[in-house]
Amino acid sequence: MPVDPQTAVYNLMQNDSHIIAAAVIKGKEIIYSTDNWDISADLDRVISSWVSQNAQFIMISGVKYSVLQMEAERLVAMSYKGEGSIVAAKDDEHKIIAYMDPDGYALGAAMDVQRAIGNMSTQGPYIDSGAQLGQKTTQMGGAASTGVLSPADTVSSVDPQLKGEIQSFLDWIKDSEGLAGYINYYLQQNNAQIISELSKIYNELRQIFGV
Repeated sequence: MPVDPQTAVYNLMQNDSHIIAAAVIKGKEIIYSTDNWDISADLDRVISSWVSQNAQFIMISGVKYSVLQMEAERLVAMSYKGEGSIVAAKDDEHKIIAYMDPDGYALGAAMDVQRAIGNMSTQGPYIDSGAQLGQKTTQMGGAASTGVLSPADTVSSVDPQLKGEIQSFLDWIKDSEGLAGYINYYLQQNNAQIISELSKIYNELRQIFGV
């Protein structure tokens, strides 16, 4: 059963304490917003930029947010001046535009915002709630048979959208105003928390690739 916009935003903010404001849009109308945020004056421009999918930045309440990701279902943008981030997601029914404080990890929060959108949907869940990850179901003689995926099944079932996201991530790494720019920014700011997390990610990547 779909949840109402207020509950969806409440759950979202409970899941990530760095999300401190959000608005839910249906069509071009804000149907719910937290009391601490009013984006009505900027909404048309933000949605127009989102639809075009080629904007370099968006402006909300006089703050410029540089775009990290801009896809049909997802928008992630961050202030280079350390004024926080914007994370947004949409489906055929709703949009959620959320604001994260400067300590939040916007790219990681994008999935939470998309999940909140899915929780409001009247079109049913994207994945069968009874399905188990790592298993497949086949019909044999009219009866369902569930088994563990073989390596070949795993390769063939890679989500094209996921592959597209990885390609976007690679493009972001190559962009001089992408990953390198943000790492340099936080190094210059001497942000101990971000630098520590980056060090962990660096070591994890080396372990994954055996280098």
